[in-house]
Amino acid sequence: MIRPERRLRDDAYSSFTEKLLSRDIQPGQIVSQRELVELTGMPLGAIREMIPRLEADGLIRTVPKRGLQVLSIDLELIRNAFQLRRIIESEAFASYCKSAPDAEIDRIAREHRETLREAERGVTPDLLSRAQHMDWAFHDLVIDSLGNRIISDIHRVNAIKIRLIRNSDTRMLPELVGSVMSEHLVIIDALEIRDVAKTVEAVHAHVDSAKRRALGV
Repeated sequence: MIRPERRLRDDAYSSFTEKLLSRDIQPGQIVSQRELVELTGMPLGAIREMIPRLEADGLIRTVPKRGLQVLSIDLELIRNAFQLRRIIESEAFASYCKSAPDAEIDRIAREHRETLREAERGVTPDLLSRAQHMDWAFHDLVIDSLGNRIISDIHRVNAIKIRLIRNSDTRMLPELVGSVMSEHLVIIDALEIRDVAKTVEAVHAHVDSAKRRALGV
């Protein structure tokens, strides 16, 4: 049974990250504990318990006599976040290629091909939302398939940082739906034939492409 104080701390953490991703809290911003209470709607006790976790995850740091500084976005963060993503996903997709059920790969392939066909006819707000969810869910599924809680937790924190990096926009842009789905399908094609080397190669290309988009190059 989850203790009430732990539940409040977890709710405060979730509220903080949601506010951060929605840009209600800005990267690099200096905030006080009282301001976090107002921003998240959570009690001061939960905020105080949440802060060590945020510091451990690299999402905030304590600035003496000033308050708490939210993670800043710079070239070092971009390099580190995408390097970590490349390392984690290389291992996860290699393992998934060998162990994933055929039916699961077939379902993922079908959903991606249907989404790509829809995108070719025009990207609606509903399609954009579904494509974004599909993008995140695909990577989460593969990484969670390792059955390693430590890796899954590291991935989720790193994913928050990567979403912050994306030019002040945490969502997939309409013009990127087709390219992201196509990049996923190259990975999925390799998964379908159980080719580990091709799968990892396609993952590297996809991560490198996402890094270039984050850098605007």
